[in-house]
Amino acid sequence: MPDTTDHEAAAGGGESTVTVIVAAVANLGIALAKAVAGVVSGSSAMLSEAAHSVADTVTEVLLLTALRRSEKPADEAHPLGHGPERYIWALLAAVATFVGGAVFSLYDGVHTLVKGEEPGDPLVAYVVLAVAFVLEAISLRTGLRQTRAEARRYGSTFGRYLRHTPDTAVKAVVMEDSAALAGLVLAALGLLGTQLTGSGVWDGVASLLIGVLLLYVAWVLGRSNAELLVGRPLPAAVRDGIRAELRAVPHIEDVLELTTLLQGPREALVAAKVDFRDVSTAAEVEWACETAEKRLREAFPVVSRVYLDPTPSGPPRRTS
Repeated sequence: MPDTTDHEAAAGGGESTVTVIVAAVANLGIALAKAVAGVVSGSSAMLSEAAHSVADTVTEVLLLTALRRSEKPADEAHPLGHGPERYIWALLAAVATFVGGAVFSLYDGVHTLVKGEEPGDPLVAYVVLAVAFVLEAISLRTGLRQTRAEARRYGSTFGRYLRHTPDTAVKAVVMEDSAALAGLVLAALGLLGTQLTGSGVWDGVASLLIGVLLLYVAWVLGRSNAELLVGRPLPAAVRDGIRAELRAVPHIEDVLELTTLLQGPREALVAAKVDFRDVSTAAEVEWACETAEKRLREAFPVVSRVYLDPTPSGPPRRTS
C-alpha cells in the first residue's frame, strides 16, 4: 500500500458493493451460457469455463455477504465490531474458487486427455466465448476503475495498491475477472486447436491450464485473507507517523511500545504504552489522552479505536 496514505486502506463500502454486484450478475449469465455451449460443442474447456463462472458467482455471493456482515456496528457481544468477518467470508470465497473451479477444470482436463472427447459444433461455443468476453470485460472495467481511483487517491501505483489493499472484495473481483478473460482465451484456443487437428488433446490441455490459473487465483486470495485474519499491522510509514503524532501531544514524553491492527479496509486499532511527564497531574494525563486520540483520528481516518496505557520509562523515582 502507499507509504504515506495507505492508512486509509481501500474504497468505500458502497463502491465495493456495486463492483461485486456487477461481477455477480455478469458471472451468473455467463455460467449458464457456457454450460449450454459446453454440452452442445462437447468441449471440456467450455465446461471448465462454466465451472469457473459458477465458482465466480458463488464467490461474489460470499463477498456480498462479507461486505454486509462486516459493516454491522459494534455491540456488547462484539466490542471491536465485525470488520474481521469480511475476511472469513472472503477466505471461503477463495475456497469456492479452488473447489468449484480449479478442481473441476483439472479433473475434466485429465479426463479428456485420458478418455478423449467427441467434438461437436463449435459455433455456439465461439459465440458464447465472444459474448462472455465482453461481459467479463465490463465487469473487470468496473473493478479496475475503482482500484485505479483509490490508488491515485493514496498516491500509490496500481500494482502496489492491488497487492496490499485490505479491501479483498475488490481485489477478488479484479483478479477473478482477469483470470476469466485469460480463461476465455485459453478455451478459444483449445476449441480452435481441436477443430483444426481433430484431436481433443488441445481442449484437454486448455482445461488443465484454466485449472492451474484458478489454483493461482485461489492461492493468492486465500493467502491475502489469511494474513488479515491472523492480524496485519498498519505499514511502517504510518506507524512512524502515529508515533510522531503521539510525541507531539503535550505531557507525552515518549512512545515506549506501539501496536496497530487492521480490522477492516476502513478501520484500525491503535494501542500504545506511553510515558507521560512525571509532573503531569491526573487531569492533564486524561486530557493528553483525549488530545492524542483526536489528533490520530484527524491525521489517520482509518484509526477507529485508540487505547493508551500510561507506562513509566524506568524504575520509579525515590522520594525523600
